[in-house]
Amino acid sequence: MTLRLDLRGITKHYPSVVANDGISMQVQPGEIHAVLGENGAGKSTLMKIIYGAVSPDAGEIFFNGRSVVVKSPQHARNLGISMVFQHFSLFETFTVAQNVWLGLQSTFSLDEVSALIVEKAQTYGLDIDPSRPIHTLGVGEMQRVEIIRALLTEPQLLIMDEPTSVLTPQAVEKLFDVLKQISAQGCSILYISHKLHEIRELCSHCTVLRNGRVTGVCSPAQESNESLSRLMIGAEPAALVRQTQVPGELRLKVQSLSLHALDQFGVDLTDLSLGVHSGEVVGIAGVSGNGQRELLMALSGEDDRCEPQSIQVMSRPVGDWGPRARREIGLHVVAEDRLGRNVVAEMSLKDNMMLTREETLSPQGFIQPRALFDQTREILQRYNVRSNGPQAKAKSLSGGNLQKFIMGREMDANPKVFIVSQPTWGVDVGSAAQIRAQVLELKREGCAVLVVSEELDELFEICDRLYVMAQGKLSPSINRQEATLSGVGVWMSGLWGEQHASIAS
Repeated sequence: MTLRLDLRGITKHYPSVVANDGISMQVQPGEIHAVLGENGAGKSTLMKIIYGAVSPDAGEIFFNGRSVVVKSPQHARNLGISMVFQHFSLFETFTVAQNVWLGLQSTFSLDEVSALIVEKAQTYGLDIDPSRPIHTLGVGEMQRVEIIRALLTEPQLLIMDEPTSVLTPQAVEKLFDVLKQISAQGCSILYISHKLHEIRELCSHCTVLRNGRVTGVCSPAQESNESLSRLMIGAEPAALVRQTQVPGELRLKVQSLSLHALDQFGVDLTDLSLGVHSGEVVGIAGVSGNGQRELLMALSGEDDRCEPQSIQVMSRPVGDWGPRARREIGLHVVAEDRLGRNVVAEMSLKDNMMLTREETLSPQGFIQPRALFDQTREILQRYNVRSNGPQAKAKSLSGGNLQKFIMGREMDANPKVFIVSQPTWGVDVGSAAQIRAQVLELKREGCAVLVVSEELDELFEICDRLYVMAQGKLSPSINRQEATLSGVGVWMSGLWGEQHASIAS
């Protein structure tokens, strides 16, 4: 049988690093093939080479038995190669339909594309409104757009880079059904994920990368999570150590918060109440697009239209305060979208430090270059961020390494209240374990931590209490020991019952 994809000696150099070093890999028609490796192992670079977004320095690509030079993503799509990026390649001011239209043949009208989106969304359970502008979507909804756009090209090879990182377990199951259907029809799939149980369930073959080289090939179904971890990072992730801790004073209080959405596609927040004490981790679960984005903007101060008393930090009414004023009393926030709200892509890591760390400036407001450089270098070392140093641009880091830098920058500030959305999105198992351990360390030091995540396993692992968000409302608080995955899944539909009209905090 002719191979769908045959890579021979693919090599790509960047300044100070070899991203891909003589990589060879074969993929059969209809095969779901995993590419596994820790952050910075070279996975995303290799996928971009196959998709024509990056040119290799050496090596050959054979597609359907023919040697090809993939000159651009458009050329790749014409060949039958589509890709779902981890960092979304979407125009934020365009609508869903306009973004999808750009990636399809010009023979379709915009109305026809909108109809195709609705049809595909209903078929695969990835509901999305074609008329919505991208900037009004949460990251989970943006991921749906990327997946639908790729599926509409009817690819022969589909590349998926962390496609389930912000999908709920129910949505993941639907996506797996879709992928199995299209692979049965002959489409080959290259699947990148740090979720080892997904790879074992979905993929028939696996190529493991470490430091830009192939270090192993295996059949995931015959491996355990532990053995895959050893192949990927050379060891098993350290087990999280949880300690019983009595919560202290109430540090974050949200009381009867109601807020109209800033735009017509947003979600209104309705009578939200929650509390987070010092020395505890509280989680918010829910399907993307149910008000999490609006709540985070209100809590961070990006949206300061709230009544002052509706949000209290350290017993101070801050509902109408901006982000900087809230940071000055100890509130630090990591938003869900890395590029845009957390860092400026074109700026260096040391310059990005200044965005939320005013102590890097002198009392007179002058930049202290040496202190700034040293502080950034310390963050990179402590959180094992792979980069070319403090001078490296934020956009040069892999997704997982950028996430580690952002988390490290904010956790290192010794926050009194720490709010984070999607803390381990796109992060490998070893780094995810490190980030979760650091969150628990913040808790032990007395910080009040609020985690918004669509990964239920993550919330069950690190949280003391849980809320569920649906349609702009919050469920009652429930202790982690009393919560079940199925129960939380039901609550994600807003079905927590009239008997829980008041929320315990």
